[in-house]
Amino acid sequence: MTKLRVLSYNLHSLRDDRRALAQVVREIAPDVAILQEAPRRFRWRQKSADLARDFELVVGGGGLPALGNLILTNLRVRALGGFDIRYPLTPGRHMRGAAFVRCKVGRSTFAAVGSHLSTDATERPDQAAMLKHHLSELQEPVIFAADLNENSGGAAWRTLADGLLDCAGTDERLTYPCAAPRERLDVVFVDPRITVLSYEVVDTPAARLASDHFPVVVELDLPE
Repeated sequence: MTKLRVLSYNLHSLRDDRRALAQVVREIAPDVAILQEAPRRFRWRQKSADLARDFELVVGGGGLPALGNLILTNLRVRALGGFDIRYPLTPGRHMRGAAFVRCKVGRSTFAAVGSHLSTDATERPDQAAMLKHHLSELQEPVIFAADLNENSGGAAWRTLADGLLDCAGTDERLTYPCAAPRERLDVVFVDPRITVLSYEVVDTPAARLASDHFPVVVELDLPE
């Protein structure tokens, strides 16, 4: 058995309480953190490195090439390489993308993938279809975490969930916004070869200060 703790977290472009944010992530102590709205502009490399240091993690991939999707790991996990994609830009909208990082922990390999889909319902299905194409080409068991900007039942959600396990199972706890939760936008989907041991939406005083999204944490058992 190879156990892995994975965090999915929308950082709200680091607009909130950075001290609380660092506290939340350090207390979770993930092996892999798949982050949305991380640094993506001027000095993004240094800002990403600073963020990783604050979280007691290291940069695995993503950042500006993935348009703010950043994947961090602890020293137990080795990043073997990866790539990034960008979705077609609709004039007047934000360009978005996804980060892919192939990783190894113990005798297990897996692909960590993170994305943040559009707030525009007309854009999301095409973004999901493009992302699903790349996910389907991966040979390693996939761990996919994202802010889908829609709830279960939406077209993009259905596309991405097809063939994967929703780590929440029947747990429909809401993840956004922290002040008055009304949506479950933040998800972790995994390959059926991976066993989901636990799922948690972290609602603490520090989490309510750190971002407008709650962090989602899953404990997994990876195949060897």
